[in-house]
Amino acid sequence: MEAVIFIGLQASGKSSFYRERFFSTHVRINLDQLKTRNRERVLIKACLTSQQRFVIDNTNPTRMDRQKYITAAQTDQFRVVGYYFQSRISDCFARNQNRTEQVPEVAILSTAKNLELPSLKEGFDQLYYVRLSENGFLVEEWNDEVQ
Repeated sequence: MEAVIFIGLQASGKSSFYRERFFSTHVRINLDQLKTRNRERVLIKACLTSQQRFVIDNTNPTRMDRQKYITAAQTDQFRVVGYYFQSRISDCFARNQNRTEQVPEVAILSTAKNLELPSLKEGFDQLYYVRLSENGFLVEEWNDEVQ
C-alpha cells in the first residue's frame, strides 16, 4: 500500500495535482476540508487499517510536520512517497488570486519561511520534484545530492 505526502506552499498546485494523478486511486486527506486534526487522525487510521492508499494534501513544510505521517505509514507497512512542489512565492500569489477561497498572503509567506526541503533520509521510499509549466505538471525523481 502507499501513503503519498505533498510538500509545498499554498497555491503551488498540490490539490490540482491530486485531482490529475490520484483522484481515482487514493483517498485525499486535507486539513482544510476536515477542519480538525482529530478528523484527520481518524481518516488516516481508517486508511491504514483498511489498507487504502491515501494522499496527505497539506503544506507539510517541516520535517516534523511530515514525520508523524511517515512514522504512521511505515508502522503499517505502507510505502511512503513524497512530492515536493517547487514554486515562486509570486506565482503562488497569482494563483491564489484565482481561487474562490483565497489564502491570506501572510500565510503563504509564513509557510515559505518555514519550508524545509525534504530528504530521503526522513523515511521516504521515493521522493519527487514537481514543477508547474504551461504544459502541465513536470515530475522528476528527487536527488538529495542536487537539491
